[in-house]
Amino acid sequence: MKILVPVKRAIDYNVKVKVKADQSNVDLANVKMSINPFCEIAVEEAIRLKEAGIATEIVIVSIGPAVCVEQIRTALALGGDRGIHIATDLDLDSLQIAKLLHTVVVKESPDLVILGKQAIDSDNNQTGQMLAALSNMGQGTFASKVVVEENMVAVTREIDGGLQTVKLSLPAIVTTDLRLNEPRYASLPNIMKAKRKPVETIAADSLSVALASSVKLIKVMSPAQRVGGAKVADVNELVAKLRTEAKVIA
Repeated sequence: MKILVPVKRAIDYNVKVKVKADQSNVDLANVKMSINPFCEIAVEEAIRLKEAGIATEIVIVSIGPAVCVEQIRTALALGGDRGIHIATDLDLDSLQIAKLLHTVVVKESPDLVILGKQAIDSDNNQTGQMLAALSNMGQGTFASKVVVEENMVAVTREIDGGLQTVKLSLPAIVTTDLRLNEPRYASLPNIMKAKRKPVETIAADSLSVALASSVKLIKVMSPAQRVGGAKVADVNELVAKLRTEAKVIA
């Protein structure tokens, strides 16, 4: 079984994000970048399937500028076998990403594609579903458990009412949720070995995909500052404030 795992380069979740003075975007200068946390979960799940003897090859793919190779190497240090870097400096939206990933799916013919349910920067939760539609594959989203049996994959997914288990014929698309697993750390020997693992670079504009985004970023703003609370002397004052200031009671 071949597993394809797309990973995204994103601001490290421990970093406090700052907005540029002109509000054109967030400030990435000297900011630590890492693999998107949901993508880390996808990598971990693929590695566990390989350790269980179910998968034979894990292919890591990332889309973006040359620095994305850092995240590919990190995923290879965790247990990936080889990497594919689709190189572009354009700021792409979910549909363009899904179309580029679809070209990789066509080329590699993976039995399973595992990717994070969303990125912590754009927070769109769209790429996996779009890729499934473009590739005409069944999809199991928000996975909290993945079991591969013969030519099927059973995905337990989190829904509003609890848990739902769906069975998909392979090949299939799975997007990972937080409770699926806990990603491991890369050891120093594996980090050194990852430097020798093959990473293929493909120019995005050579893949016959229209890269013009239909989404335009207008403005980025920091969240409003929270206003401090106030103390009241008694219940009567509280009720009065709720009535006259908050206007939540008549």
